[in-house]
Amino acid sequence: MDLVNHLEGRLLFAVPKKGRLQQPCLDLLSGSDIQFKRSPRLDITLVKNHAIALIFLPAADIPTFVGEGRVDLGITGRDQVAEHEATFGPPTETSGVEEVLDLGFGNCKLQVQVPERGGSDDPRDLVGRNVVTSFTGLTRQYFEGLEREGSQGRETGVTGTGDAKIVGKGELKTKIKFVGGSVEAACALGVADGIVDLVESGETMKAAGLKAISTVVTSTAVLIKSKRPSNQKLVDLIASRIRGVIAAQSYVLCQYNIPRRLLPTVKAITPGKRAPTVTALDMNASAAASASAEGKEGKESNGDEGKKMEEEEEAEEWVALSVMVERKRIAEVMDQLTDVGAQDILVLEISNSRTR
Repeated sequence: MDLVNHLEGRLLFAVPKKGRLQQPCLDLLSGSDIQFKRSPRLDITLVKNHAIALIFLPAADIPTFVGEGRVDLGITGRDQVAEHEATFGPPTETSGVEEVLDLGFGNCKLQVQVPERGGSDDPRDLVGRNVVTSFTGLTRQYFEGLEREGSQGRETGVTGTGDAKIVGKGELKTKIKFVGGSVEAACALGVADGIVDLVESGETMKAAGLKAISTVVTSTAVLIKSKRPSNQKLVDLIASRIRGVIAAQSYVLCQYNIPRRLLPTVKAITPGKRAPTVTALDMNASAAASASAEGKEGKESNGDEGKKMEEEEEAEEWVALSVMVERKRIAEVMDQLTDVGAQDILVLEISNSRTR
């Protein structure tokens, strides 16, 4: 099939063709019921159940295609969006990308790194020296800020631990060199005095004998769209589905019983996304059925009736709560609920959701 001639009328959705973001992206698409089968040799795939075409591109290129309106929607790293804007300029009314949703995976930092032995802890010591990176736009802006701070004595917001404030372009004393991969080897090979590279766990950096001395950008995967998507309604549908999948992955449903008088206490422990669902426990039906059976046998006495009324009144004071809890906190939350008197605590998986 000539896929290029079948793109008419379809929303173009760019996803990373490889790398650390690809598999989580594919999982999101699957959870959102976006059905497709990709041919190993093709970077264009038609979705079976929606008017969507998936375009598999390098993550670094996705902001360009989306920003120019060639593709309607895309998933990439916030670092790549920042690099695109540092290189080609900030968004305008008609160009550039708009962030739709933080996807919550692919967390990393673009950091200035120097050799562990003999390297300075101050990034300003790299001004005028050799710096190697794959992110030349952001690196240029970062060191321009340092040089401007040094020459004009003006605060630019650059710190050793936080994100650097990005400033405009200018003539640089710092020599920035582009390397497409294995940036961490540049210092050991004598190519650079320092590097600017992505750090996830930090293990690669440590193995290369490097240490981070400043953070340029903190990044995560994001869903982005063009300023003029071809089908805004379909963009909203996809965003809603992806948001639901993320919520299902991040939360579990916790159900438990608690005396009504303890509601303020347990609501503080499990506030939920918006608020817990509270339902009165219906103990009257079972109590009435028991009383009816005993009445037929002729064994019920006035004393027994009084006791049952007291039990029913006590039962009415209990309520059942159903609430979404962050998956990573559920064990701690269950312990806290048990301590304050909750009973019958259940935790259920959420396969999908629609929530904000």
